[in-house]
Amino acid sequence: MTDTVADYLTRVRNAIKANHRVVEVPASNLKKEITKILFEKGYILNYKFETTENKQGVIKIALKYHPVTKKSAINALDRVSSPGLRKYSGAVSMPRVLNGLGIAIVSTSKGVITDKEAKKLNVGGEVLCYIS
Repeated sequence: MTDTVADYLTRVRNAIKANHRVVEVPASNLKKEITKILFEKGYILNYKFETTENKQGVIKIALKYHPVTKKSAINALDRVSSPGLRKYSGAVSMPRVLNGLGIAIVSTSKGVITDKEAKKLNVGGEVLCYIS
């Protein structure tokens, strides 16, 4: 597998479409940071990092749904940068997702952060994905 972040986003997207409560994803440091951002911004209910027999481990993500309408908190997950075509953005030209209602996750020299935090820190980097 060459694009593990795209696999992560696809697993979460498919679990939402199937109305699953929990999704399991193979762990990596980048995916752990993306999961932490999703939790901090309120897109997922909870998460848990588990170790398995192999060193890689698993991330268990509890998805968040509206209690009455049963609609997911995540409307769209879009992969922006891919291994064959990287998408970089400077601090000034950081993208706005849904006119500021969504977030862009950016890999910078300060770590994996959101687009708003990157603007505050005045750093640019690789735009990984859009979440709305």
